[in-house]
Amino acid sequence: MTDLATLLEVGGPVAALGGGAAYARARHPGVYWSTVGLPVSTVRLLSSYGSVMEACGLTVAPSRLRVLAVKATTRREVRPVPPRRGIIRPTTTGLRVRLRLAPGQEPADVAASAERLRHAWGVHAVYVTTIKPGVVELRLVGFDVLRQVRMPRKLRPDLLRVPVALREDATPFVRDYRTVPHQLTLGATLSGKSMYLRHLVAGLARQPVALVGIDCKRGVELAPFAPRLSALATDPEQAAELLPVLIREMEDRYDLIKARQNIAPSTPDEEITSDIWGLPENERPMPVVLFVDEVAELFLIATKKDEERRDEMVTQLIRLAQLGRAAGIYLEVCGQRFGAELGKGATMLRAQLTGRVCHRVNDEASAKMALGDIAPEAVSAACAIAPERPGLAVAGDTSGGWSRIRTPYLSLGDAAETCREWAHLAPDLPALKPFRPDVPVQPAETPGPVVRPRPVTD
Repeated sequence: MTDLATLLEVGGPVAALGGGAAYARARHPGVYWSTVGLPVSTVRLLSSYGSVMEACGLTVAPSRLRVLAVKATTRREVRPVPPRRGIIRPTTTGLRVRLRLAPGQEPADVAASAERLRHAWGVHAVYVTTIKPGVVELRLVGFDVLRQVRMPRKLRPDLLRVPVALREDATPFVRDYRTVPHQLTLGATLSGKSMYLRHLVAGLARQPVALVGIDCKRGVELAPFAPRLSALATDPEQAAELLPVLIREMEDRYDLIKARQNIAPSTPDEEITSDIWGLPENERPMPVVLFVDEVAELFLIATKKDEERRDEMVTQLIRLAQLGRAAGIYLEVCGQRFGAELGKGATMLRAQLTGRVCHRVNDEASAKMALGDIAPEAVSAACAIAPERPGLAVAGDTSGGWSRIRTPYLSLGDAAETCREWAHLAPDLPALKPFRPDVPVQPAETPGPVVRPRPVTD
């Protein structure tokens, strides 16, 4: 009887501790990883590193000198040599460890065994990154970081660089316009495409950048950001008037660059430039980011006159995509559907858009149009996005690399408030002044009555 009472006294706290750990793992995976998962995975890695590497085929035969040394000092069996392991560095989402590959190994060998390593060490995922020749880094992710997205706190802001989402390996996905000047973003209704666009606008609103919008949904997506926009077109007719103005702005900037290239023999090499970033800061025009939402609306036609206007607008978009980067004009093209059947110029425009982000789409053809020409294996990943995970997307570029990302939640009110707060950064571009959206005056808050009425009762 005494033993049973003692067992119950000990079992109660143990059961409560186990229940608390299960709850934390389901509701607060970050807390569970820091308290339970991190120590357990570290012990597993340290205790089984050699045997796991040997089981995964990541070991090599020891050198002849090593064999002689082992036989001369001990009677142990000479075992194959795994990659040399560096210091284990814990993070809030997993572990990092660097491996120095043995002679004859390559990073692809380690990447091919990532799934085996994941199961052997009990983590959510394992990613392999090449640091330098002969050295790779294993990034062990302890839990699904895309289920509850929390962006890293230490992010260095920079001009035309906006962290908009989190990758599945727990690193931030940064939209860098200097590296990837133009991008195509696709997503069906309620897929999270608008959330992605909000993060871009809110991030760029804090920077000295001119923001221009074409929103053919009567402005419902971009109109809340009107205080920070330098120009806004809300239908195809206005877009047809705005695009030629941007073309002339681009040509003026090229004239400025050409004037700077009237090089004197004494001009230093560092002052010779072929884009606006080589100009002196006091002469450099402000970068322009053009957001095109619902791009399919620009391709739709109903009459012969609409067809002429459509062809002209598509030609102008293609020119901006081809020549705009050197002039500091960048494109962010968004839509629910994008395919060759939209009309002449669609495929040519897509070819100029280096970056691709594909949220959940309604058909495989749209996923192929976004990712098929750069990473065919990413098409199936985009088609497998569930409706229960809005904001989840597949991001890639023309280098062939791709990854899953997810955008954190940002309310429309918070994004609009950011644009109002930084409205003073909106540049005064005379050419775009006719297209500057009207900003409604915020009504002043009136204080409520001092004496409150008595509540109505039964």
